[in-house]
Amino acid sequence: MKKKLFYCLFAAFCAVAILPSCNDDDGPGADYSQAIEEEIAGEYKGTLAVTVAGAAAPVTNQNITVSKASSTAINLTISNFSFSGMSLGDVVLENCELQQSGDTYTCQREEELTLPDPVGTCTVASEITIAGGQVTVTLDITVPALNDQVVTVVYEGTKLTGTEETGAEILSFTFDTTNEANSCVIEQPVIGEDNTITFRVDADAVAANADLLKGLVPTITVSEGATLSPASGVATDFSSNVTYTVLSEDGKTTTTYTVSAPYQNSQMKYSFDEWGDMSGKFSGFVNTTKYTWSSPMPHAELASANEGVAALRESFGGGYTGEWAMTREENGYVGSAVKLQTLYTNDLNEMVSGSIPAITSASLYTGTFEFSMQTVAEKQLEMTKFGWAYEKKPVKFKGAYKYTKGDNYIDGSQEPALENQDGEDRGLIIAVLYEVESDDETLDGTNLLNSSKRVMIAQVGGEEGVGDTQEWTEFDVDFTTVDGKEYDANKNYKLAIVCQSSINGGQFKGAANSTLWVDELEVIGE
Repeated sequence: MKKKLFYCLFAAFCAVAILPSCNDDDGPGADYSQAIEEEIAGEYKGTLAVTVAGAAAPVTNQNITVSKASSTAINLTISNFSFSGMSLGDVVLENCELQQSGDTYTCQREEELTLPDPVGTCTVASEITIAGGQVTVTLDITVPALNDQVVTVVYEGTKLTGTEETGAEILSFTFDTTNEANSCVIEQPVIGEDNTITFRVDADAVAANADLLKGLVPTITVSEGATLSPASGVATDFSSNVTYTVLSEDGKTTTTYTVSAPYQNSQMKYSFDEWGDMSGKFSGFVNTTKYTWSSPMPHAELASANEGVAALRESFGGGYTGEWAMTREENGYVGSAVKLQTLYTNDLNEMVSGSIPAITSASLYTGTFEFSMQTVAEKQLEMTKFGWAYEKKPVKFKGAYKYTKGDNYIDGSQEPALENQDGEDRGLIIAVLYEVESDDETLDGTNLLNSSKRVMIAQVGGEEGVGDTQEWTEFDVDFTTVDGKEYDANKNYKLAIVCQSSINGGQFKGAANSTLWVDELEVIGE
C-alpha cells in the first residue's frame, strides 16, 4: 500500500472517531429509548470494505457494538480495528442522534475535516442506517492530497442473538479420490498442530502434468455455524500454498490454516523448454488477477516475482508500462532459456513515492511467490518463499549462463534513491540446502544469504557472483558445507535454486537493465 494511501485510510478511520453528533429533525419530545434498548443496541457481526477511486481492498470480517447514548442517540464502536495488518485500536462514533422513518433509524451529514499532513482538509459524508437487526455505516472521504479521489468505507452487519457458536476450526480435510479431479492424490491430508495441512500426490503424474494440482476439489468440515473461505467442494489451485480462513458463528474468532503445496522434486533438473501462462492471485487496491505472463514449467516448482511487476502495472502500484522482469529467451544454451532483467522503477509517480523500489531485480527460483500489499522493504522481500523438500545430499550444481551488467548503478536502500553510483552489478546463481522443522518453513529474500539454517551451498562465481560474459558459459560447482556444519540424513531439508539479475537486489541495489540468462539448471544428489 502506498504511503499517502495509507495516510488516507488512516484518516478515514480517524474521521469515524471524531465525527460530531448527527442532526435530529424529529422535533422536541422524541424518545427512542425502547427501540434502542430492545432492537438496536447490541453486538453486530459483519464485514468492512474500503474502496479508493473504485479499487477495492479485500473485504475483512469485523464485529461492532451499538450502545445507548441517550433517549435519541447511540454510540457505535469498532473494537480492536485492524486493516492490512495495521492495528488502529478502537474506533467510536459517539452520540449519534437518530432520525426515524417507520422501522428505520438513520443518521447522516456532510462536513469538512482538517486532518494531519499530508492528507489535509477533506470533505466527509457519513451515513448510518439501522433497521430490522441490520446496520450499515458508510463514509465517503474526498482527499485533495490524492487529487480529490474518494475513499469509501462501508460496514454492513447483522445483530447477534447471543446464542451463536464460538468454534472456528477445520474438523476434517479430505479429497474424494473417486472424483477424477483428485486422481493424483495418494495420501489424505493431515492437519498439524500448527494448523498446517499436508498431503501427498503421485510425483510422476504431477511431473508429467503440473496442471493436475490446479483443480483439486477438497471436502472440508468446520465447527458448527462457522464459515469457511475458500469454500469446501470448490476446485482449487494447490500448485502453491493455499490459506483457508474459518470464522466462528459469533464473528469473534478467526483461525487460518495453510495447505502446503504437495509436489516435491528431489531431482531438480530444468531445461526451460516448456512454458505456460500464469496469472496473478491477488485482488484489492492492486488487482493482479487480470494480468498473465509466460512462466517456465513446472509451475508447481518454479516461481518468479512477476506478480509483483503485475502489481506495479496498476495505477496504485505506480502505473508501470515496461517489460516483465522474467521472460523467455528463445535462443538459449540448449533450446529456450530464462531471461532475467533488473527493471528501472524509480520513475513511478509521486503518489507512491517510497513504497516502490527504485529497482526491481528479476528472479527465478524453486519455491513460490506469495504477493501481499506491503510498503516496508523487508516485508516485500518476504514474499519470495525459496525451496522445496529435498531427500538427498546435494553434490553438484550444473548449468549455463551469460550476463550483461547495466550502467546506471542505483542505491535504492534509502529515500530518495541515489542513481549513477559507484559500483559494478553482478548476477546471483546459487543453490542452498537448509534445515527445516516444519513443512511450511522457508527461507526468503531477507535471509537466503545469511540464515543460520543453511547447511550446504553451491554458488556460481563465489560470493561475488557472476560478471559480464557475452557468450554462454557452462558451470559445474560443488556443494560445500556452511560454517563447519554437516549433512545429516535423519534431518529434514529444503533445497532452493535462486537466480537473480542483481546480486544485491535484496538490498534494493543494482544497475538498471542488468540481464542474466540461465539454462539447463541441475542439482545432482546422492
